Formats: sequence, C-alpha cells, structure tokens
Amino acid sequence: MISEDVPAALRRLWRLAEPSRLGRRPTLDVDAVVAEAVRIADGEGLVAVTLPNVGKSLGVTGMSLYRYVGSKDELLTLMVDFALGDPPPITAGAWRTALREWAQAQRAVLQRHPWATQIPVSGPPAGPHQIAWMESALAILARTRLDWAHKVGVMSLIGGYVAHFVRQSSELAAGRAEGQAQAAAERAYGQALARLVDAERFPQAAQLFSSAVFGTPNAPDADLADADFLLGLDLILDGVAQRAA
Repeated sequence: MISEDVPAALRRLWRLAEPSRLGRRPTLDVDAVVAEAVRIADGEGLVAVTLPNVGKSLGVTGMSLYRYVGSKDELLTLMVDFALGDPPPITAGAWRTALREWAQAQRAVLQRHPWATQIPVSGPPAGPHQIAWMESALAILARTRLDWAHKVGVMSLIGGYVAHFVRQSSELAAGRAEGQAQAAAERAYGQALARLVDAERFPQAAQLFSSAVFGTPNAPDADLADADFLLGLDLILDGVAQRAA
C-alpha cells in the first residue's frame, strides 16, 4: 500500500498503484496516454498536445483523460520523463570522458524530442527516468573528490547546457530559410555584419566578423553542430576539472 503522504502526481509519475475505485474498469492507463501525447509532440510539436487532441487520438474525450493525468502541466511532466527513457551504459573509464559521453547521450535524446526543451523546469528531477540519468551522472562523479553540492552543481550545469544547446539549435534551424544549411546561414550572417560593423566603434566585433569563424564553406550541419556542442561542453569540463583538482 502506497502511503497517502505521496502526492497523486508522484504516484502516477512512478506508475505506482492507485487506490482501487468502484466503477467501470479503465480502458486506458497512464502509459498509453503519455505515449500518445509524446507521439503527437514528436510529429506536430508541443502546441498540438492538448487534452482534447490526445483524447481524440485515443478514441475518448479529453475530459476522460483526467482519470489518468491530473492536469495539462502534469501531462507535460510525464511526457518529459517518458521521452528521456533510461540512459545508455556509459563505457568510458575516466570521469571527464564519461561525462562527455553522458552529455552527448542526453543531447541525442533531446534531439529526437526537441519539444522537451520548451517545457519550463518547475522543480528538481522527480521521475524514474530523470533519477536514472541522475544516478548515471553521480556514478561518474563518484570517481572525483567533489562533494555532493558540487556534484549536483555539475549535473545541473551540464544538463542545462545540453537542453539550451538543443533548443537554440532547433530554433535557429526553424528560423533559417527553407533548404538553407547552417554553414551557409552563418557565412551570410558573418559577411553581412562584416560590412555593417564599424571597426572604430566595435573593434573586437569587427575582427570577429572578418575572421574565419563564419567562413566555413560546405561543412555538413551535423559536423558544425557537433563542433559547437563539444567546444562549449569542454569549456565546462575544464572548469569542473579545475575544481575537482
């Protein structure tokens, strides 16, 4: 028997048995509702995830879904944890390499479900899959001499960086002209700003826009994105290494 002290939303998040109720046997369950909501978000975006839409897709009314989720906000929380899934095994031995692998794995998940980065974080990780990712990171950080506060800080910093990078990449891709590659967009941006920026007023910015940073021709988008992601991640890990030492 689950303690009544555990809120109903947490019981549903962890798929714990609810107290039995009289009446007809439910035709769905939490997993079916959440899986369908994730499918809709993956295909049509987060804006399409409404209780009426999810209910219609499942052949029931939107109101009937309140038997399985307490609110739209709770459904979003359930969706994020469901989409994360369990983390893959981390094979690297050195903690820095392992954290790099952990971050790249989380990025891969969020790239498959970019809508998850649009949901505001309303509290600390609470779902079973979120805790599984936390456990994976803590197991890596156990190889360092960092205390608990620093371990939590490192997890939050890297997790936040990953989510921000995926969201920004998704938004920039949506803002580019149809069919325009990242390299072409960056090159056009650099060339335009190089002509506009006054070297006397903005000497450092002028040097930046005339540099090779925005001049990578015909580079595959994936390679550019990977390089940008790893540059930022390595800067973070440099700081972690300094503190760990």
